[in-house]
Amino acid sequence: MLDSLKTLIPILSKAWEIVEVWWWLPLPLILWWPLLFLWKWWRTDKFLKKTKFVLLEIKIPKEVLKPIRAMEVVAEHLWQILYDPADWWEKWVEGKILLSYSFEIASIGGEPHFFVRIPEKSQDSVESAIYSQYSEAEISKADDYAKRVPQDIPNKDWEFFASDYVLLKPNAYPIRTHIKFETEREPLEEKRIDPLAALLEAMAKIKPGEQLWIQIVAGPVTDKELAWVTEGEKIRDELARRTEGKPVKKPLIMEAADVLVTGEPPGGMKKEKELIPPEMKLTPGEREIITGVEQKMAKRGYKTSIRFIYLGKRDVFFKPKLRLPLAFFSAFFTQNLNALVPWGKTLTKIHKSWFLPLNLILNRRLYLRKRSIFRKYVLRFPPLFPRQGRWPSSFILNTEELASIYHFPGRRVAPAPFVERIEAKKGEAPPGLPSE
Repeated sequence: MLDSLKTLIPILSKAWEIVEVWWWLPLPLILWWPLLFLWKWWRTDKFLKKTKFVLLEIKIPKEVLKPIRAMEVVAEHLWQILYDPADWWEKWVEGKILLSYSFEIASIGGEPHFFVRIPEKSQDSVESAIYSQYSEAEISKADDYAKRVPQDIPNKDWEFFASDYVLLKPNAYPIRTHIKFETEREPLEEKRIDPLAALLEAMAKIKPGEQLWIQIVAGPVTDKELAWVTEGEKIRDELARRTEGKPVKKPLIMEAADVLVTGEPPGGMKKEKELIPPEMKLTPGEREIITGVEQKMAKRGYKTSIRFIYLGKRDVFFKPKLRLPLAFFSAFFTQNLNALVPWGKTLTKIHKSWFLPLNLILNRRLYLRKRSIFRKYVLRFPPLFPRQGRWPSSFILNTEELASIYHFPGRRVAPAPFVERIEAKKGEAPPGLPSE
């Protein structure tokens, strides 16, 4: 034993000398990705600080005669306005990223308002896109309502409840859209069904001292982010039972005989002949899934994150009212396709842990979670910022799905009494009018 230890000690001593001299060698490999992430975050932060945003309020006309599809056309235009992918220099040196819109509906003391937050340089283009379909709307700059409340919420005077939303299934599955409500088949406005009507009615129940905010942050999907399309094609092919035949190995003599008899080249694919085609074996539910997936892939996609905040002064804050936005998003649920559901990781509710020491700081964890989601709402950041948004925190909605959630309803479709509307659009003075 002593002899073996005497032999081992010089070896360990030599190994330690090597470690003392070369300990720093693996550090670049270990720290490469964290340093790269911090560099990208720093450059992106610089880029965002240089970019000015404006908040526009859209006052909708008394009667909106166009169907929800009109907002889908607007979403198509808005996609192209912001689509400007960065090259390698812009990405890593200038910190450029694809910017996003923030579509928002806020009830302040029971009065619902429609907002959209956009880059200032795109204001003219965005207004043109909206006016192209809603010519009677009135668009004006507005102060940020999210900054009119104390910025240290929750505090001794204010309380709130909030959550981000995620898709229940992968991106390729669509949520229920306005086409399912059959709104476009009804020529008369009063006979249309609008999912937004329930939200506006709920917002009208918000009392003075309370507020309910809905935020949809959406930006164009780049060509490098089209994995959801590939995923959709895979789902479609699996349901349609599209399987490729496998090559069948045959003896050389049999292959020669097949060439002489059939005229087909050797090494062909053997396909099993089925009496009933695969498409005839699909169930009605499978057909609906294939149709929905293909329709979603056919339209432009937005990388999206959705959240809501219900807040109010403690003397009027009534927590059961958080069910109001939950009921709205449940309207887009389809059992065999997709749905929007609250994300447990950002829901302002902390579940007790089996690890008992964590329960001692339960209130502190809840406070930090509330501060985080409030800050990200005000800054219009995705849930996992500065990390790149990935499913499920950021998900893909196409223009049809986005328009179904955010659009401008008419009074007959959504007769909420406190929705601010305009009787007529303000126009410019005639060009020939004399002036002093």
